[in-house]
Amino acid sequence: MGVAEDAEMVARMREAVKRIEGCREFAGIIPEVRTNLVYARHDAKTPADVLAVDGRITVVAGMPRAAGSVRFGASSHVARLLLAVRGHDPSLRAAINFASNPALEGWLPGYCKGRGWELGLADRKNEPEEVRQTEGASMRWKAEEAVRRAGGKVPKIVYDRGGWGKEPVSVIFGCEPDEVAGEACELAKRFAEARPRA
Repeated sequence: MGVAEDAEMVARMREAVKRIEGCREFAGIIPEVRTNLVYARHDAKTPADVLAVDGRITVVAGMPRAAGSVRFGASSHVARLLLAVRGHDPSLRAAINFASNPALEGWLPGYCKGRGWELGLADRKNEPEEVRQTEGASMRWKAEEAVRRAGGKVPKIVYDRGGWGKEPVSVIFGCEPDEVAGEACELAKRFAEARPRA
């Protein structure tokens, strides 16, 4: 597997990144910390086993744009969150993050219900102090909190309300990068259509 699997993963990731870069509406839900798309090896144990976009995905001339190429170990936060949920569902190998805001929070439950998706909540106000103080512990807590609130299963989307000094960022989980990229684009398009025009 090894080298051949990695090469196939890189090819799939590049296609998924292109899909995001072609979706103007997704630029509207890229958070200030920027977006990353991640894809874990079957036996992933650490962020070094997870492909991601080097430098994340930003906005250039109103369009999503990858800052760098895809490489293993290029994500910390989203990769660690994916690794944590894989403890509950190893079939989940891909994830992408997007902004959380009051308008999305009000709109997402209906959208998820319409698609038959579980929407999980991670309210960082409930995060224990020892978790806040421990480097890298927040992602595991966020995953466990969302799974607990969803009755023991991994939600399709984890919505994060943020916390002190932490930008709220939501995440879509799936099995393949093209799957989550397509779902993120569709969500962004539907949300843009639903928002009242200024």
